[in-house]
Amino acid sequence: MTTWIYLTLAAALLQNVRSLLQRQLATNELTVNGATYVRFLYALPFACLYVAVLFSGTAPPVPNAPFWLYASTGAIAQMLGTAALIGSFKQRNFAAGTAFSKTEVVQTALFGAVLLGDVLSWKVGAGILVSFVGVYVLAVRIRLAELLKPGGAVGLGLLAGAGIALSAVCYRGAALALDTGSVVERAALVLAIALFMQSTLMGVYLTLKQPGTIRSVLGAWRTGVWVGLSGMLASAAWFTAMTIQNAALVRAVGQVELIFAFLTSVWLFHERVTARETAGAALIVAGIYLLLL
Repeated sequence: MTTWIYLTLAAALLQNVRSLLQRQLATNELTVNGATYVRFLYALPFACLYVAVLFSGTAPPVPNAPFWLYASTGAIAQMLGTAALIGSFKQRNFAAGTAFSKTEVVQTALFGAVLLGDVLSWKVGAGILVSFVGVYVLAVRIRLAELLKPGGAVGLGLLAGAGIALSAVCYRGAALALDTGSVVERAALVLAIALFMQSTLMGVYLTLKQPGTIRSVLGAWRTGVWVGLSGMLASAAWFTAMTIQNAALVRAVGQVELIFAFLTSVWLFHERVTARETAGAALIVAGIYLLLL
């Protein structure tokens, strides 16, 4: 098993922890935008510390024009995707909200092919397809009216997947655009700069449009610190893995997060998981197995 797979598994587990904490904030303390902002604001100090340690004895890579284009696009796409994902949690259970966003894998493959020229083998494509069928099985019991409902769980999930997919490809593009630095160093620099952009842009928006939200976010620091730490560690693992390997392949293996989400739903929230959802999860696991053969 190569390094990128270990990093992806760790990222999926940590991301599930972060999403769990964000769900708690969105349900009990904050608005959707507030819970989204917590993920960026409280992760920024940890990312800065991470970069400071990595570059304590050497100069960081110098960002160029392609880097800034990819990094800024990825930062904005991730903000939109995260807000949509948290919004979907409010409309269906925790596992299903995560499941709808998993169309990101197919979308990542498409974005990667168009933006970076990343090509997938037939085996990887088959694994992604099987996993996608698993996601479809999880969602197929949704009524047509809900599928067509503007701003519904399905629409929000698909939007979340698109935002996450585009950000993944752009972050990989930003890291590859740097001329110097190790894989870990380039990924860390992308992470810190993206978080700075996200914290600044969303902070300005909330200050102008929802000033009370900023106070609430600062007041939720006890949970927010853990959201930030788990989110930063997850992102560092994701970014490093995607600098090493095709973003679509990394995100496909990262669908193991859905299994973690099911366990969380059953054990912590006592939410009911149907036989159809179990079958969908099994297909996702089968798809990941194909990817790793």
